[in-house]
Amino acid sequence: MSDIDVHGTVTSGFEGVREEFAAAVAEEAGAQLAVYAHGRLVVDLWAGDEVTGDTLTGVYSSTKGAATLVVALLVQDGVLELDRPVAGYWPEFAAAGKDRITVRDLLTHRSGVIGVDGGFSAAELADDQLIARRLAGQRPYWRPGSAYGYGGFVTFAMVGEVVRRVTGRSLGEHFEQRVRAPHGLDLYLGLPETLEARYREVLPGQADPDQLAAFWANVPGPHSLTGIGYGLNSTPPLDQVAFLNTRRVRALGQASAGGVGNARGLAGMYAALAFGLDGRAPLLERGTLSEFAMLHSTGRDLVTGEAGQYALGFQAKGARYPFLSANAFGHNGSAGSEAFADPVSGFAFGYARRRFAFDWSYPEHDRLAAAVHRAATVS
Repeated sequence: MSDIDVHGTVTSGFEGVREEFAAAVAEEAGAQLAVYAHGRLVVDLWAGDEVTGDTLTGVYSSTKGAATLVVALLVQDGVLELDRPVAGYWPEFAAAGKDRITVRDLLTHRSGVIGVDGGFSAAELADDQLIARRLAGQRPYWRPGSAYGYGGFVTFAMVGEVVRRVTGRSLGEHFEQRVRAPHGLDLYLGLPETLEARYREVLPGQADPDQLAAFWANVPGPHSLTGIGYGLNSTPPLDQVAFLNTRRVRALGQASAGGVGNARGLAGMYAALAFGLDGRAPLLERGTLSEFAMLHSTGRDLVTGEAGQYALGFQAKGARYPFLSANAFGHNGSAGSEAFADPVSGFAFGYARRRFAFDWSYPEHDRLAAAVHRAATVS
C-alpha cells in the first residue's frame, strides 16, 4: 500500500476504489479520478503535488471523445451523413485520390490520411483550419478503406472542417453550446483565458539513463507510419509535452489533442452522453449510441500496432478491458488520461494525470477500471 495522501470522497460501496487509487497512483503523477454511476458522482478523488479536484490539465487525445460526441449529435440531428464522401461537404478534399473517403472512414481511422509529407510544425498543429488546408492536398499513406491507422493529431481537423462547412461553426463551438455549458463540465475545447490560473502544466516522464536508452533504441523512424502519425516527421520532431503547455494550443482547442479538463469533466461528459446528468435525458438516443459504440476497426493498427481497436470516433473499451461490456466506449490521451462509459454496467469513468510516463505506459488504468467495475456491479 502506498503512503500517498488521497483527497476527496467516495460513496458507500466504492471504498475499494479509494484503496486502489492510493496503491496504484504515484505521488509525482498528480492524478484525479471521478466516476458517475447511475447519474450520481460516486468517486471524486485526487492526489499529488499542486493537484486538487478542480485542477485543469491537458487531456490530449481524450479530446477526441468530446469531438466525437459533437459529430454524433449532428448525425442524430440529420445534419451529417456518415457514409457520404467527405468531398461532398468539402470539395477540395477530393484531391490526390481522396474523393471516395467518407465521414465514417475518417472517424474509424481508415482514410489513410494521418499527416503530411514533411510534417507539421508545432505552431501549425495548434490550428485545425490550417491542418485541414494542408491535408486537402495530401495523398493517403495507404489505400483508403484497406486498413486502419491512428491519426493522432489530424483526424478531427478533417472532421472539424466537414462540420464547419455544414454548420458554419467549429467543433469547439458546438461542444461549448450543446455539451459543456449546459452541464457545467470542466472540459474545454478552447480554454478561456480567465481559467488559465487553474491550469497546471503537463510534466515530462521520469526515467533513469538505462530506461531512456532502451526506449529511444526502439522508437520508430520519423518517416515511418508511426512517426508520421505522431508528428515525428517534422523538423524538429513534435514535443508532445510542450504541445499543451502552449497557450495558443489551449486557446484554439485543437479537436484531436488540444483539450483541457479534469477527471470530473471527462466522467461527467460520458455520463451526460450515455445516462443523463442532473435529471436531464441522455444526450444520445439509443440508436445513435449503438452506432457510435459499435466496433468498426479491429486487428493491427498501422500506426500504433496492437494498441488500436476503434468504434466510431471512440476507442472500443470493451476490447481494451475484457471485464467491461462489449460496447463500452471512450478515449484515452497520451499524457495518461482515460475516460469511458459502460452502458451495461451503468457507469462513466474519468481519469487525468499531469505527468507523462516516459514509455507511454499507464498500468494504473487497468487497476482503477477494474476496481470501479467491481464496485459498480455489486452496488
